[in-house]
This record gives sequence, structure tokens and C-alpha cells, in this order.
Amino acid sequence: MEVGKLVAVIGDEDTVTGFLLAGVGHRTADAANFLIVKGDTKLQAVEEAFKTFTTREDVGIILINQHIANDIRHVLKDYNATIPTVLEIPSKEHPYDPEQDYIMQRVSMFLGGGGF
Repeated sequence: MEVGKLVAVIGDEDTVTGFLLAGVGHRTADAANFLIVKGDTKLQAVEEAFKTFTTREDVGIILINQHIANDIRHVLKDYNATIPTVLEIPSKEHPYDPEQDYIMQRVSMFLGGGGF
């Protein structure tokens, strides 16, 4: 029997809490599919969580707040796999900017390089 894949979330407390309340959370004794990024969260911890989620077989989508994605942009630019798919999402405090989203930049390039 084929089992579905998880959605992983890297985001601020409000974003992750919302997704957990919607039923996205999955936690075992070894790992969880989410990371709450606060002001004191080290950049290395965010990078490690992203790399861990991208190598997990049970993760199909990684949602990351765009302002956090900007902090680890160097890691995101090196990631080129299709699954898990990485989607940048807005947060309550930081609106979405398609010009900063590397997926939207690629789409724009493929469609002729037009702006947003």
C-alpha cells in the first residue's frame, strides 16, 4: 500500500502553529517535520533542518517562510531536486515578494524573462 508523503514546515511560530493546528505535524521519538524559527534560532539549525527535510524519503513538500528562505538562500540555490518541492510562503509579518522567490525566478526565465 502506497503511503502519502508529509509536508515539512520551516517558519515563524505563527506559521508553524497554524499548520500544526491544520494537522500537518508529525513527530516521532527521532524527528519532527517542522522547525519553529525564533529570533534566537541559529542559522546553522535552519540550514540543517532544511538539509534533513530534503533527504527524508517521507517528505514531499517543504514550506518555508520567505523571510527565512532569504537567510538560507545560498543553500536553497544549491538545491535542485524536484521532490521534495520547496515552496516559499508569506508570514504574518513579512508579505510575499515573487521577485525573491527562486522558483518564480525560474518560471519567469522559462517564460521569456518577463517581470512580475
